[in-house]
Amino acid sequence: MRRFMSFYESFSSIVNAINGVLWGWPMIVLLVGTHLFLTIRLRFPQRYIFRAIRLSVTRDKGAEGDVSQFAALVTSLAATIGTGNIVGVATAIALGGPGAVLWCWVTGVLGMATKYAEGLLAVKYRKQTSNGKMLGGPMYALETGLGWRWAAILFCVFTALAAFGIGNMVQSNAISLLVHETYGVPQYVSGFAVALCTALVILFGIRGIARFCTAFVPLMALFYVAGCLFILFLNAPYVWPAIRLICESAFTPAAAGGGFVGTTILITARYGIARGLFSNESGMGSAPIMAAAAQTKNPVRQALVSSTGTFWDTVIICALTGIVLVSSILMHPDIDYTNGAALTKMAFEKIPLVGAPLLAFGIITFAFSTILGWSYYGERALEYLSGKRYLIPYRLAFIVVAFIGSVVQLSLVWDLADLMNALMAIPNLLSLLFLSGVIVSETKKYMKP
Repeated sequence: MRRFMSFYESFSSIVNAINGVLWGWPMIVLLVGTHLFLTIRLRFPQRYIFRAIRLSVTRDKGAEGDVSQFAALVTSLAATIGTGNIVGVATAIALGGPGAVLWCWVTGVLGMATKYAEGLLAVKYRKQTSNGKMLGGPMYALETGLGWRWAAILFCVFTALAAFGIGNMVQSNAISLLVHETYGVPQYVSGFAVALCTALVILFGIRGIARFCTAFVPLMALFYVAGCLFILFLNAPYVWPAIRLICESAFTPAAAGGGFVGTTILITARYGIARGLFSNESGMGSAPIMAAAAQTKNPVRQALVSSTGTFWDTVIICALTGIVLVSSILMHPDIDYTNGAALTKMAFEKIPLVGAPLLAFGIITFAFSTILGWSYYGERALEYLSGKRYLIPYRLAFIVVAFIGSVVQLSLVWDLADLMNALMAIPNLLSLLFLSGVIVSETKKYMKP
């Protein structure tokens, strides 16, 4: 046991050291730089957000694909709207201070251009199997568009690994801990329930996942946003000071106050951007895997629809969460804001009678939908690497890991999640930069004024 703990601590130190390098200035420059470069080169595709929202609820009749554009959007949202929107934002504030909220938001606004580009390439380079199923994502853009099969293989390996960590264990653990702390249910009981529900949905494939997500994702997001708005109403005197503090401390850490401890700008930006990526996945390359399955007539239509995912996820939901948490801390400066779960619970308990159940509903549904979305991403990555022969064993392993994640300590899993996020993002971001000419060309071809 002592030998195992020694290995565990050494491995954790190595992972932290690698994360310290990957999530330093190089990753920040690559990620934000790609967001900014695509925003400028595509002439601010964010300005089409209202057209994109309209397209997302308009069926593209006669188009090829596995699911509707709306189903593809909500399924990708299911994978992105998860614990990162609630606990992840609280963690960013705890580690990077209130300024991390602004960096998270900026990552979302600029990331809409990157999500647009990812969606376009996903449809542009997708392939149709003999049974009519659409397959696509960064691995196909890397292989077909750039001829970088080695990079495509690496991306799929990292995606398959990330699916078990960020997309499964982290989420199932959040559910089991919440249910245990709120209702006293043993973690293994809720873990079994999560594994069972996961099995009932993913064994039916993409159509089963899409049907579930189409029914529940809009509902759960609506309830959560309504709860945040109600808390902001109760915190009204502190909302503007919270916004001002978030903006000031993003660039001048010494301005942190109201119980906060100042941090360096690099640390503030690092945690804000890392949690922003964890939340909206713009640049990571996961969402395009789902976008490739959409029924759409041309790449630009799906690209616009894909960009709305980052808008809803980060520009709206993460921003609301951040302002709720910072304003709550200003109202109660003696609270231990370094405990993200306790901070979030305190903020939502302000809602009479339904506050705790609403938070529980939000985390459980957000986390469970993330598990479903990432199960699909992992499957497509595995299918690219080895065909269909391992899909059933993969699904069974995914179900078992959902139970394991519910009952283990996850400090290392969170660090591994950040590592896999970065390793997925690097080849995907490079493909977006090197294929930016194709993205511009396709946009000019299909985009109408």
